Amino acid sequence: MSVRVRFAPSPTGYLHIGGLRTALYNYLFARRNGGTLVLRIEDTDRARFVADAESDILESLRWSGIDVDEGPELGGPFGPYRQSERSALYRDAAEQLIASGHAYYAFDTPEALDAMRNRLASQGSSSPRYDAMTRMEMTNSLTLDANEVSARLSAGDPHVVRLKVNSGQDITFTDAIRGQVTFRSDEVDDQILLKSDGLPTYHLANVVDDHHMEITHVIRGEEWLSSTPKHILLYRYFGWAPPEMAHLPLIFSPSGGKLSKRKSEIEGIPVFVREYRQIGYEADALVNYLAFLGWNPGDDRELFSKEELISEFSLERVGSSGVQFSIDKLKWYNEQHLRSLPDTELVTRVQRDLVKRGIETDEKYLTRVLSVMTDRISLAADLASQARYFFEDPRGYDEAGVKKRWKGDSAELLSAYAGRLASIEPFDAATAETALRDLADEQKVGAGRIIHPVRLALSGVTFGPGLFELIEVLGRETCLRRIRAAVDTLGH
Repeated sequence: MSVRVRFAPSPTGYLHIGGLRTALYNYLFARRNGGTLVLRIEDTDRARFVADAESDILESLRWSGIDVDEGPELGGPFGPYRQSERSALYRDAAEQLIASGHAYYAFDTPEALDAMRNRLASQGSSSPRYDAMTRMEMTNSLTLDANEVSARLSAGDPHVVRLKVNSGQDITFTDAIRGQVTFRSDEVDDQILLKSDGLPTYHLANVVDDHHMEITHVIRGEEWLSSTPKHILLYRYFGWAPPEMAHLPLIFSPSGGKLSKRKSEIEGIPVFVREYRQIGYEADALVNYLAFLGWNPGDDRELFSKEELISEFSLERVGSSGVQFSIDKLKWYNEQHLRSLPDTELVTRVQRDLVKRGIETDEKYLTRVLSVMTDRISLAADLASQARYFFEDPRGYDEAGVKKRWKGDSAELLSAYAGRLASIEPFDAATAETALRDLADEQKVGAGRIIHPVRLALSGVTFGPGLFELIEVLGRETCLRRIRAAVDTLGH
């Protein structure tokens, strides 16, 4: 059987960075093995449904270069691909389990459920739940006679369908990442399969869909590991062969613990893919970094194209231990991918961002700017946010820089240097440097006495590319105008 994997997000929020890694690993595994990647939208949780979440998921996958083979937009032989459109299939499956004695109707009110849990908690239970120990004390089709069950159903009494889990059993499966995993059935509750609104829970729907969509490998986050025994039981009760399971390690925040929205707000690390797009990260860089959050190629290589990731990826090289997210490491990846872009593509990328910020410039000049700035930016957007002085005169001067660098003789020295710049030929970095150092020698001052205030005059700040490269890129007219403006503004 050919490999078929699925990415099955729930549209209860925007696509999380951990969700993108799950999609990526499924994508790489499918492409590496000549298989099929299915996108399935698990939208049965109507209480937490977010209207634009599905469109965000689709757009984030497109932006990341993760193309699916079947899904809501593309269709396919196993559709529909939204669970809300497959309800009849789940109801039939639940009825099949009831008929075989592996599930039952439960009519318990919320108050009765609370009373049961409170009673168990007061008796010292650390995990009070609806299970083999408590089901016979509750109101369900196991404790009511058949006529009453039929009457309640006919009357439309609120009810759910629960999985019947027998106690005293080992539930064992082999995880492609973690090896053999065993749970005791005593630790598994009688999970709700169909909710009172008639919609399935994740557990029933994903098992039914994975079977009917002929999924061969389920690659998902570690948070679903504890749910797997319920799924194994469902496969067993339906008489179906389960797919191979692979549970990916958690992604931790820098301070420890799962990378979450709350952690993001505290630590300033985005958790949604859309945020990385808005900030200006390169899709290829983010994909490269996420691939390494759990997987490694077995050597010291770090920079991979998508095609190289496909050719190297395997579940055998995915670890089971949690991995820590580092925004600094991601920035490093972004820098490397930016620098690997062809000049024309980098110019297009940066120019697009400049236009958004109201900065117009021609490609020829931008190419010159990037020749001195590519190694100094982490994001394409950094040029506009950190080096706007390439495109417009400074509107002010860094106060701390002025206090430290603008001395009593700065105006006189800069006026003299402007005179030299006005006549040097050719107007380039080497000649500009020679002129400055000659002037410093003549005035018997250190070169820094001129270099630092000139930088302030040209950029308004005390940092940036090499001063003489900056002078060459800005050109003679701009340099003279800015130096004279700084002399007039900052004075003697």
